[in-house]
Amino acid sequence: MEEKVFHGNLNPDDLARALQAAFTRSNLYAQTIGKGDKMAVQITSRPGARSGGHTALTISIQKVKEGVHVQLGKQAWMGIAASLGQTAFATIRNPFSLLHRLDDLAQDIQNLQLDDDVWEVIAKAARAAGASHKISEKLERTTCEHCRTANLVGDASCIACGAPLGDQQPETCLNCGYVITGNEQNCPNCKKAL
Repeated sequence: MEEKVFHGNLNPDDLARALQAAFTRSNLYAQTIGKGDKMAVQITSRPGARSGGHTALTISIQKVKEGVHVQLGKQAWMGIAASLGQTAFATIRNPFSLLHRLDDLAQDIQNLQLDDDVWEVIAKAARAAGASHKISEKLERTTCEHCRTANLVGDASCIACGAPLGDQQPETCLNCGYVITGNEQNCPNCKKAL
C-alpha cells in the first residue's frame, strides 16, 4: 500500500470528485463511499466491458490535522493477467489473432498503469487547491495573523497589509538553520544546544 499526506487547505471531497471525474470513462467506473472527513473511492472495470481484463482499486482519503492523508490499496490485477495470458496464447496459436485483440491489449496496458494515473490526478487536484505533499513547501510560507495572507519565511512585514511578521516566523537553529517545530532543547538536525 502506498500513502501520502497532502498539506494545505484540501478536503477529502475535493480529491474524491477529481478521481470520480477522471476515472468514470471508457471501461472504468469510479464511485465514492462515505462523506465528510473520511471517504473511499473505488475504481473498477465496468461490468460487461468489451475489452481488457477486470481490475479494481480502492483509494482511502482521510482529513488529518495539516491536510489530507491518501492511501492506495493493492490493485486487483488477476483479471488483467488472465486477459494478457489469453492474448499471448491466442497469438502463439495464430499470430493474426493479435489484430483482433489489440483493444484488449491496449486496455490491459492502460489498467496496469492505474496506480500512477491515480497519483497524477490526486497531485494535480492538490496543486489546484494550493496543497503539497512536501512539508518543506508548507514551511516556506508564513501566514499573517491580521489578514491571513501567505508570506515568504523571513519577510519582516506582510506583503498585503504591512503588519510585522516577527511572531509568525518559525524558530530556527542558530547553528544550521533547521526549522524547530517543538520545544526541543537540542537541534534535531545538528544536535547542538538551542
